[in-house]
Amino acid sequence: MVTIYDIAEKAKVSAMTVSRVINNSGRISEKTRQRVKKVMDEMHYIPNHMARSLVLQQTKLLFLLITDITNPFYTTVARGTEDAAKESGYRLLFGNSDESLLKEADYIDTILASRADGVLIAPAGDSSLPHLALLRQNGIPFVLLDREVPGIECDVVLGDSKEGGRMLVSALAELGHRDIAFLNGSSEVSSARHRFQGYLEGLQQNDLPFRESYCMEASFGMRSELTAIETWLSTLDPFPSVFIAGNNVLALEAIRLLRKRGLAVPEDVSVCCFDDFGPFSEIDPFMTVISQQAYEFGYQGARLLLERIRERGEEAALWKRVVLSTELKPGRSVKPLV
Repeated sequence: MVTIYDIAEKAKVSAMTVSRVINNSGRISEKTRQRVKKVMDEMHYIPNHMARSLVLQQTKLLFLLITDITNPFYTTVARGTEDAAKESGYRLLFGNSDESLLKEADYIDTILASRADGVLIAPAGDSSLPHLALLRQNGIPFVLLDREVPGIECDVVLGDSKEGGRMLVSALAELGHRDIAFLNGSSEVSSARHRFQGYLEGLQQNDLPFRESYCMEASFGMRSELTAIETWLSTLDPFPSVFIAGNNVLALEAIRLLRKRGLAVPEDVSVCCFDDFGPFSEIDPFMTVISQQAYEFGYQGARLLLERIRERGEEAALWKRVVLSTELKPGRSVKPLV
């Protein structure tokens, strides 16, 4: 990609002079102006609104890369990110990976091309490590949201997924549930691993049996593994009294498939999950959920990122790991058995 620095070198002028020609500003002789324009034509350079920002090495752009914009959790994360960015005079670009490493890789290329000043990213999983390494190699600050990736040190904002899992199992035990199944996200995703650890601790603390057959991994994305989940449901014996879903998307999938089997929630079987459903939860709090501070994920993550951007060229501060508390919100989707 031809840059204004390439133009400046060939025209034997400064990059600032090229920027002034592009923006038709500043005092430049007509002879110099024409020489720069000629070089731009020869090199097929197409000016854009970011030219001045490139000279200053700052675009005032942040990039938010999340895994599923249809999930109300990430929609609220985006809101928090945008608010923090706007407060500091930054604009926000957005990408959606759909839990796909291939899409994530494409967006990393887009981020590099856009010359964003920094990136907030909810990685697709542990295999996102090379993508994060590429950002670091190119000197682009980044903050991880909701998920961490082993093998790289960086700032990260997480929810207390382990405590949330433990808290949810304990609440179900108090309601008389003993046969508790867990439909979780992939163990390639750190938040899924932490939630499973909390599930195991909850079972142990409440003297509940662990059955490996009651646990299944799927993608956190929408309608990705319906056939596999349906097959898993058909193998469960005895059938659980309650299902915990690793996120709200999986909870909806579970309810859809349970209804297909003729089972009503919560009359025949209970369902609960991590992450609520945004404004819909306030209108009708049907689902029992472990609620996370979605807005704070985005807002605090953006503030951390802006600190890193301001510290460029200075001695780096220690990496920060922010863990946000979770809250149990009871709904009508869980039926008491005692």
